[in-house]
Formats: sequence, structure tokens, C-alpha cells
Amino acid sequence: MGESTKNLEPAAELKFGQVGVANLRLKRLDAEAISGELGERVSTAPQLFLRTPVILDLSHLPSLPAIDQVRDLLERIRTSGMLPVGLSYGTTENEALARSLDLPLFAKFRTAFERSGEPAVAPPAETTASPAREESVSTPPPPSRETAHTLHQDAVVRSGQQVYARGGDLVVTKLVANGAEVIADGSIHVYGALRGRALAGAQGDESARIYCQEFHAELVSIAGQYRVFEDLPPDLRGKPVKAWLEGEKLLLARLG
Repeated sequence: MGESTKNLEPAAELKFGQVGVANLRLKRLDAEAISGELGERVSTAPQLFLRTPVILDLSHLPSLPAIDQVRDLLERIRTSGMLPVGLSYGTTENEALARSLDLPLFAKFRTAFERSGEPAVAPPAETTASPAREESVSTPPPPSRETAHTLHQDAVVRSGQQVYARGGDLVVTKLVANGAEVIADGSIHVYGALRGRALAGAQGDESARIYCQEFHAELVSIAGQYRVFEDLPPDLRGKPVKAWLEGEKLLLARLG
């Protein structure tokens, strides 16, 4: 009995990987306005936002809200249709708040809010954190484009699958299916049909581009700016398309 148990494969395998999690950064503590804005986001793009895991970022508020206020915010996120999974912003006070709420703290969480070279979490000026704490909440800049590599995906990206080119561009030679997601820190090139989601400039590179041979996308995003397509513009449907940023506006046009 003991010998057979010893030879069994492990019952589970735990690894850390790339996970599609949204970051909700609060600019002011207005619970009613937040509820309205989240509800509108979910209703206009349910395939993107419904049941999306969300990390609540309190770092841009003048002071940390009381625990009851945060509980109310978390419940409003749930009511909107999203799923709060933790807090970001790695200060001692925020860590204590996360513990009180029995939530994880994502001190190193980074999104396209941060631009190249900017730390994901900036400690407050009056922080008394130890050097070890300061180090734990800073994120190194992404690799320069000179040292970045290109990831080639030669198989179909199927529904529910995610392909992420960390630190470089992504080239997909076949279909990106509905419900699939392709992500790159640099640009994305799809030489087949793009039917799922494409997110370029994932670490904030505003110069990133998206190119595809057949445009049927559910969503395209560059450096955090996104457009969702419930109904595709007739002049873009099934056509070769490029996407790029001008300021904070994401633009699309036919290629050629």
C-alpha cells in the first residue's frame, strides 16, 4: 500500500503563468459613479468584461479607504458582473487591508497603465518602507526593442487559448479563432483571419501596431486603449487591416 502510493504521480501541479486579469484603478472614491461606469462597460462588451477577474488598484486615491468602503467597492464590482480577485499597490497599509479582507495583494501587478521604464507601483513620498519592501514593489522596464525577440505561432490559436509574446512581437501564420487571445509586448502580425482578441503593446508600448490579413476581431487593444466590435464596420470586415495609436485614440484602416 505504502509502496504504490509512493509511485503515484502528484495529484496536482502548481505553476505561475500569464493570466488575463483586468486592473481597476480608482481616480476618485465615488461609489455610485464607479458602479455606473462598470455596468456600462459590461453591458456594451459582455464578451470582454462579464466575469472578468479584476484587481482593485487604490494607489491613485489621496488616502486608503476604510475597510467597509473597500468591501462596498468589491461588492459593486461583483454586481456589475466582474469578479474581484485581489488588491494591488504594495504598501504596508494596503497589505494589512488585503489581509483583513482575506484577499491576495498583487504588489508587482503591471498593466498598460505603466509606460516603459515607469514602475508598476510607485511608493508614496512619505513611505517608511524598508529597502526590501521598495524593491518588492518596483518592476524593471521591459526589454528594449533592440534585444526583443519575435515569437512565431505556426498553429491555429483556438478558442480559449492565449498566446503571449513577452518582450517582443508576435507573428501568427494561421487563424486566431473566436474566443482566442493573442498578446504581445510589441506588435502583432496575423497572416490569417483574426476572429478573437489581439492586444499589442501589453506593457505600454504606444508605438506597437496590429496587422491582420482578414479582420473579424472581437477586440483590438494597443497599450491599454481598446475597441470592441459587436458589429464590424462594413469596409473592414474580412479585409486586411492595420491598427495603431494616435495619442489616446486607437485607429484602424484598411491595408493597401
